[in-house]
Amino acid sequence: MEKQLHETILYPDVSFPYIMYTHTIHASSPEGRGFNDLHWHEELQITLVTKGKLVIQVNGIDHELETGQAILINKGVLHVTTHLTHNGQYVSFNFPEKLLAFYADSAMEKNYVLPYTNSLLLSLVIKGDVEWQIQILQMLWDMKEKFDMKKNWGWEYEVSIKTVQLWFIIISNISLSSEEAPKHMKLQQERLQLMLSFIHQNYSDNITLQEIAEVAHLSISECTRSFKRTIHMTPYDYLIKYRIKKSSELLISTDSTITEIAHRVGFNHVNHFIQSFKKHHERTPKDFRKLRNEIKD
Repeated sequence: MEKQLHETILYPDVSFPYIMYTHTIHASSPEGRGFNDLHWHEELQITLVTKGKLVIQVNGIDHELETGQAILINKGVLHVTTHLTHNGQYVSFNFPEKLLAFYADSAMEKNYVLPYTNSLLLSLVIKGDVEWQIQILQMLWDMKEKFDMKKNWGWEYEVSIKTVQLWFIIISNISLSSEEAPKHMKLQQERLQLMLSFIHQNYSDNITLQEIAEVAHLSISECTRSFKRTIHMTPYDYLIKYRIKKSSELLISTDSTITEIAHRVGFNHVNHFIQSFKKHHERTPKDFRKLRNEIKD
C-alpha cells in the first residue's frame, strides 16, 4: 500500500484513541509519520518541542519553535516538520475531537468543540510568553511524563481530564473571528491535498505537470502557483524530492541495485537519479547506503 498524505493513526488501544509520538530526525516511536513527512489526519495534534529547535510548516506557513514551545494543529490541516536541530526531539499528542465533547451531540460539542475544529483556525503557536500559555506548556510536559511512565490504574482518565482542561484554557483565550483565515485558504488546502496525493500514488510513473494540475481542475500555471505559495517549491521539485525520499527508504531496506531503485521510483535514467540524489543528500546513493549500513552495524 502506497503511503498517502492522509494518515490513519493506529492507536495502541482502540478503546482509548490517544497517542503520543516521540520524533527525532532518525525515527518515530511508535512508528508513524515523522520528520520531513508531509501529511494530515482527522485528529487534533499538539506538538511540544522537548529538545532543540524545529521548524514546522502548517499549510505552507513556517513556524519556528524552541525547546519548551508548542503548537496546536487543527484536524485535516497539512503539516510537515521541515527542520530539526541535530539532536532535537519533539512529541506529538494526537486525539480525536470527540474526546473533548464527552459524547455525541453534547452541549460541549456544539458550543466548545465544533465551532473551533470546523472553523478556519489552522494552528495556534504556544510560545509561553503569557500566563495561560505557560500553564498549557507545563500541562504538556506533565502529559509527556504520563505517557513515558508505566501506565498505572486510571491513567486514561488523567490524560483525558488534562486534555479537556488544556482545550478549555485554549478556547477561553483565543477569539475565533480574529483567528479565522479566509475561505479560499480552505479551498487552496483541499486542492493541494488532491495534487500531493496524486504525486504520492503515481510517483513511480512518468507523470506530467498537466496530469497533476488536472486532478485539482487547475491550469498548469495556477497549479505551480499553488505549490509555490503553500509548500515553497514547484510541483516538479516536489516530485523529485518525493522520489528521492522513496529511494532512500529502498536503499536502506532492500538489496536492489542503484539502477533498479532509480527505475522503481520513476527515474528513466540512472545518471539523472544519481545527480538528483547527490543534490538532496550531498552524497551518492552508493555512499548513502554504505553509511547507513555502517550506522546500523
